Amino acid sequence: MAELKIPKHIAIIMDGNGRWARKRGLPRMVGHKAGVESVREIVRVCGELGVEYLTLYTFSTENWQRPEGEVRFLMDMLKDLLIREVPELNRNNVRLNVIGRLDILPDDIRERIDWAIHTLSQNTGLKLILAISYGGRAEIVDAIRRIVKEGVSVDRIDEESLRKYFYDPKLPDPDLLIRTGARGRIRISNFLIYQSAYAELYFTETLWPDFRKEELIKAIEDYTRRERRFGRVLE
Repeated sequence: MAELKIPKHIAIIMDGNGRWARKRGLPRMVGHKAGVESVREIVRVCGELGVEYLTLYTFSTENWQRPEGEVRFLMDMLKDLLIREVPELNRNNVRLNVIGRLDILPDDIRERIDWAIHTLSQNTGLKLILAISYGGRAEIVDAIRRIVKEGVSVDRIDEESLRKYFYDPKLPDPDLLIRTGARGRIRISNFLIYQSAYAELYFTETLWPDFRKEELIKAIEDYTRRERRFGRVLE
């Protein structure tokens, strides 16, 4: 196998927690807890490999429509993780950012997000981006609203100026977008839909709690074999 071509930015749709639990006759919440172990390992491995950006689709705008008990569980788990995982992220030199409609999150979670971002702000390694209360369409709508509110003239709007109004304007486009648990789910589900115009897509049936270092390497090996043309004809 040729030397791996490491993507600068990997984005992951972490699908399959509920199905992982159901296959074992367990509540969906157990699957979400198991998925945290995969997050820890993939963050660590991406840092070791030299990936610069890792964006995880943590909670979508559509996820608010899930049963109230599951949403409450996910919010409580997120609140706990924002405290518990920061020391390990700090040891691994990981920076943190969070994108999405954060204004609709509970106040205590927003406070912990701000604390975690600030605590890790001086780190220089992997930049971990959590997409929480995030939707690709919502991001575009919110960008347009900001443009209108600021009175930007139409002739000054182009692709680059639009990007300046996204949740994280400095976030580069993903090179590799992975979806786990992809049996019958060959779609990107409203995740980074503008930024992923030329991302390489990788779908695996492996459920997220089972997606560990070996599975990530398989995805990067597949990415390494691809020729990225961005619409050009290469000689």
